[in-house]
Amino acid sequence: MNHQDLGKVVILGGGTAGWMTAAALAKALHGTGTTITLLESDAIGTIGVGEATIPTIHWFNQLIGLNEAEFMRETGATYKLGIEFEGWGAPDQRYFHPFGTYGGPGEGPMFLHRMIRAQLGGMAWNPEDYSLTSQAARAGRFARPTGDPRSLLSTAGYAFHFDAGLYARYLRRRAEAGGVTRIEGKVTEVRQHPETGFIESLKTDRGDEVAGDLFIDCSGLRGLLIEETLKTGFDDWSHWLPCDRAWAAPSAPETAIAPYTRATTEEAGWRWRIPLQHRVGNGHVFSSRFTSDEAARDALLAGMDGPPIDEPRLIRFAIGRRRKAWQKNVIAIGLSSGFLEPLESTSIHLIQSGIAKLLSLFPRRGGDPFVAEQFDRVFAQEMETIRDFIILHYHKTAGRSGAMWQHCQTMTLPDSLAYKLEHFTRSGRIVLSPEELFREASWFAVLTGQGVHAADYNPLMDAVSAADNARHLEAVRAAIRSACERLPKLAYGAGKPPVARIA
Repeated sequence: MNHQDLGKVVILGGGTAGWMTAAALAKALHGTGTTITLLESDAIGTIGVGEATIPTIHWFNQLIGLNEAEFMRETGATYKLGIEFEGWGAPDQRYFHPFGTYGGPGEGPMFLHRMIRAQLGGMAWNPEDYSLTSQAARAGRFARPTGDPRSLLSTAGYAFHFDAGLYARYLRRRAEAGGVTRIEGKVTEVRQHPETGFIESLKTDRGDEVAGDLFIDCSGLRGLLIEETLKTGFDDWSHWLPCDRAWAAPSAPETAIAPYTRATTEEAGWRWRIPLQHRVGNGHVFSSRFTSDEAARDALLAGMDGPPIDEPRLIRFAIGRRRKAWQKNVIAIGLSSGFLEPLESTSIHLIQSGIAKLLSLFPRRGGDPFVAEQFDRVFAQEMETIRDFIILHYHKTAGRSGAMWQHCQTMTLPDSLAYKLEHFTRSGRIVLSPEELFREASWFAVLTGQGVHAADYNPLMDAVSAADNARHLEAVRAAIRSACERLPKLAYGAGKPPVARIA
């Protein structure tokens, strides 16, 4: 090992973030001589409600070599094809945000302009009719996407619902098999270099002293190293996203498992419903400024399809991000780096995104401020673009008269979101930077689902007549309907769900 290479990496905190980081580093650092130690305490609970994911989860599972069937069995996972939003556009209205694109194979974002042009010409349509992923979700059908650009399955996408606690346990077994050492204990003292301020070691209530060259802070919302010790500061976004608490409660499993998450508006927040193989996850995200804990708990229980099988648990959180996620020799990953509420299921994505950035910018001993600055820059950009996407849901609601919704409907938007909205409403274009997580189809689903419509479309669409455009839309709709009917029905239990390939 080069004298400048890291000899010891210490991860503070277990849970999903800690064990995802440990499993990834065990794989990446294998054979380098670098040791990985994870320090956690069984006495400290984890939030553990990160049960829904987005399609980027495949990158992480492939990175550490997970077998999908084994992973699903070990974590009680189910397939997730998107999110159904109920009451966000209007009180009785539902729309679907699919994990896939609209239109036929290879059509991409230009297909959205086909739909806009048809609507401006007086044609009534439902975006779901032009999304194979949406149709499959509604029908309870599934097939894995294909890389064949000629197949309709190339337009599909999927993620998972899974038990976050079981996922962490599963990853722990793999990480420890890969050489990660776990130490039980609570941190009682953080020792820093007297001149540089770098963390040198962590002392525990059991008398252990854990020394390291690089410390990964996965201590959750507390941010024991990145905030309590290094005091990096926090950008509070609660003026845009006012929800700061959630009740969570499980209920009995379903017989027929819907392959999507459900998000339903409430008086001062929204409820989630996430079906797993062994239970249903239920929750109510709410703003304590606009309702009481007791009223929110009552709303959760009243909205559940069945009684809870465990006592509801209250979770408090702050919306925003650390001003620096990498400071000195500490890198914050997961909730310690910041938090965006679970409306679009981005919590686990942000963990793996932090891991990806760490691997890409992995430091030598002593660190390089320039590398840390790059980490912080790209992390901040990602957090802000996801933040804007979530704000869109709250701001563009209709038919909600509660005080929280009125606040959201009339608040001043971030300039970056206001710019996107103006572009879309004026020209039908969705302006995105290449690195943004949510792409054109996702923005289109939420914008149109919540009643935001474009006044124009890309003039390149005028190369075909209105009649030809209408015929093309009908052909795509018919092809998607036919393809969906040939997909297998989802079933769990005895074995993995059947998988079909369609032309």
